[in-house]
Amino acid sequence: MRKGIIRYLFCVPLTFGIWAALFLINIHHNDVSNWQKRSQEPISAWLLEQNLKQQIIYESEQISKRRVTVKHEPEKLRPFAMLDKDFNYKDPEFLDGLSKYGFNTIISRRVGFERDVPDTRHKMCRQKRYSVRLPSASVIICFHNEEFNTLLRTLYSVVNLSPHNFLEEIILVDDMSEFDDLKEKLEYHLEVFRGKIKLIRNKEREGLIRARLIGASRASGDVLVFLDSHCEVNRGWLEPLLSAIAKDPKMVVCPLIDTIDEATLEYKPSPVVRGAFDWNLQFKWDNVFSYEMDGPDGPTKPIRSPVMAGGIFAIYRHYFNEIGQYDKGMDLWGGENLELSLRIWMCGGQLFIIPCSRVGHISKKDNKNQEILKAVARNYLRLVHVWLDEYKEQFFLRRPGLKFTAYGNISERVELRKRLGCKSFQWYLDTVFPELEASVDS
Repeated sequence: MRKGIIRYLFCVPLTFGIWAALFLINIHHNDVSNWQKRSQEPISAWLLEQNLKQQIIYESEQISKRRVTVKHEPEKLRPFAMLDKDFNYKDPEFLDGLSKYGFNTIISRRVGFERDVPDTRHKMCRQKRYSVRLPSASVIICFHNEEFNTLLRTLYSVVNLSPHNFLEEIILVDDMSEFDDLKEKLEYHLEVFRGKIKLIRNKEREGLIRARLIGASRASGDVLVFLDSHCEVNRGWLEPLLSAIAKDPKMVVCPLIDTIDEATLEYKPSPVVRGAFDWNLQFKWDNVFSYEMDGPDGPTKPIRSPVMAGGIFAIYRHYFNEIGQYDKGMDLWGGENLELSLRIWMCGGQLFIIPCSRVGHISKKDNKNQEILKAVARNYLRLVHVWLDEYKEQFFLRRPGLKFTAYGNISERVELRKRLGCKSFQWYLDTVFPELEASVDS
């Protein structure tokens, strides 16, 4: 009797254990099967949200909207990406990016499409209020072989930090880029901005100047706002520009340009400065006279600037057309900022820097090839022969090798100057930039 009880007590737990094991094996099998089925299902392509907390990565060169994976970022991105102290500056990937794009593309990929940058405005700017009835803006951004993350960061900053009731559109002009990620991949990512961005693809390389003219011809906003493709706009950047133009349609305005370091991509505030140039026609930043910041507006007061830095400014669209747009005879880029600045001042307009508008700009490592150097020289010559009058000799004293260099037909620009009733370059020196006169004999 005792032996039977013992066998019974032994068999019951054994039987229960076998059944439990079979049950667990069956559950595991079902879980694995379900996981395999889920892993074979296509992932939704629209997991892109406004904050872009999930980044879409393409699986192959042949991009398919059905074949994307989503990479979850492990932590919130820091406001700016700093280099580790042991960063390897000899890393081939770093050197390749620096050579191809002019800045640290490793950091650019880490930063992604969006980040918070420090609000570099003066505290008085943050207290300003603007009319709800401002002109609409068409933001024009031209690019040629720009680094993908940087271009998207420019777009996201404009969309996120511009009041949508003032932002009419963003016109994106691709000037015959060659890199694969600026083709179908770019178009795919732009779908998140549907209805806000117009993408124009040039069928041949036009250069920055003519590409901007193409973009401007498609604009419908009251004000044209030109940006470079490696910028990040700051908080409250657009309203001060539009407000100034609303008060005077012949006022051309520029934001204060903060620096984005090419090695670290750190966003650094700029002091209040104005644009200037020397007799070599080299642009430079100049200190602002203390009296220009006197009065109740203090450091928020618009600053008269002899010239603009380059590609970042706003202008009333009809006024841009009225004063002759850009010189279409100029090639690629270089000198167009000086030419337009002289034309604005000498032909009845005004050029100001608005300290309450801040835009960060990557200071790319300079890598001018012979084609660009040739274009810049041609552009300078067109400027000199149309606008400098007798002072063009000051330029040739410093650049004698260019005196007999061809620069194309300028008759249309000479006629434009006559038609607009523009003043002399002597007037410009006396009235706008007398500091340049002092350097004639230097």
